[in-house]
Amino acid sequence: MGAILQSMADRIGDTSTLLIAVLAFGVAAALAALAIKGCMALFGHMRISKSHTWWLAGGAAAVAYLGWQLLAGGASQHGAPIDAQAHGASRVPVHTGIVERKPFPIVLNGLGTAQPLNIVTVRSRVDGQIDKVAFEEGQMVHEGDLLVQIDPAPFQAALSQAIAKEAQDQASYRNAQQDLQRTSVLVPQGNATQQLLDQRVAQVAQLAAQLQADQAAIESARVQLNYTTIRSPLTGRVGFRLIDRGNIVHANDQNGMLTITQLQPISVVFTAPEQQLPEISSALRQGRLQVTALTSDGRKVLGVGSLFLIDNQVDPASGTIRLKASFSNDDNALWPGLSVATRLLVKTLPDATVVSDQAVQRGPNGLFAYVVAADGTAQMRQLKVGRIEGGEALVENGLTVGEQAVTAGQYRLQPGAPLQILKAAEGAARKVE
Repeated sequence: MGAILQSMADRIGDTSTLLIAVLAFGVAAALAALAIKGCMALFGHMRISKSHTWWLAGGAAAVAYLGWQLLAGGASQHGAPIDAQAHGASRVPVHTGIVERKPFPIVLNGLGTAQPLNIVTVRSRVDGQIDKVAFEEGQMVHEGDLLVQIDPAPFQAALSQAIAKEAQDQASYRNAQQDLQRTSVLVPQGNATQQLLDQRVAQVAQLAAQLQADQAAIESARVQLNYTTIRSPLTGRVGFRLIDRGNIVHANDQNGMLTITQLQPISVVFTAPEQQLPEISSALRQGRLQVTALTSDGRKVLGVGSLFLIDNQVDPASGTIRLKASFSNDDNALWPGLSVATRLLVKTLPDATVVSDQAVQRGPNGLFAYVVAADGTAQMRQLKVGRIEGGEALVENGLTVGEQAVTAGQYRLQPGAPLQILKAAEGAARKVE
């Protein structure tokens, strides 16, 4: 019977509530017994069987025993402290962590999008038929690599024609120079007129200008011929192929033949609240700030880069400022258009009071934590926490370096409760059981 009642007390948990319930039941049982006796005295023909008598006696004994147990428990709870060695089973098993003094990073979290530093749509600058496609979709190409070869024959012919025209005009120019020299000798002798001399001078100048035009035509034809060989303007990754061998392309095509996106390096554009702009600007003036890019769920690090640009205006609609960071992206983990979570390291506090964030609890009066007192019991402390980052909380007030703070098992604790501090292996064994 005592074990059953003690189990009831453990299940209810509140001693005063259980005591009131038992006393009410005892009073009800006593009133019922008095009523039965009164009826027997009044009518004289009712009798109480032996089984009923035993039930009443057992109930009274149970009430007396439970009342004694509760009174004894209450005395031990409100009187002298419980002997931890004698009542080891009543200790609350918990895990603890040490309050440390260590560097604490001040990190600003945000969301952003990976953007390429350069993206090019490759188009033809001349009209012609494609003779060769020298790239594959998704291929990494380097600056100067051959991409497309357009039929060069028409442009080679135009170049040859321009060269021939220059040779023709060059011959005419030499002949005009010789005529000018002869006329210059004849004019002083009176064998040629001054007008003829002036005509010879003008003809030489005209042919000299024609030679310059021929040279320009040759350069233009050579440029057009070079345009038939299309090479990569930068190092990057090729997208979808939009042309095939044999297609006719034009200089005014809008879709282009392919796109090349630079992946290394790559940038990430993210935002920060405008209230944090002064702190970021002040830190950036002292040097580049480290930015970590993670997957959108924050579980995997995609790259570590540096902040190099703050936008020149705040977005008044959202109250945020745009920031840009650069990443080497050697493993191509960052992809253009990818949504990422960002962590901007503004500064690091060298000597900060730090505790595991699992020790910080939220109550009606604010944040608090349980610490292990000198007598092995739980002691509640009200906390003032600055930031929580990377599983650690920056404690501004409430805890002292070296104290043990409870990190698991707080839901069973009350101030003054005796503690059983578990090691990590013991905690894992309890979970398995």
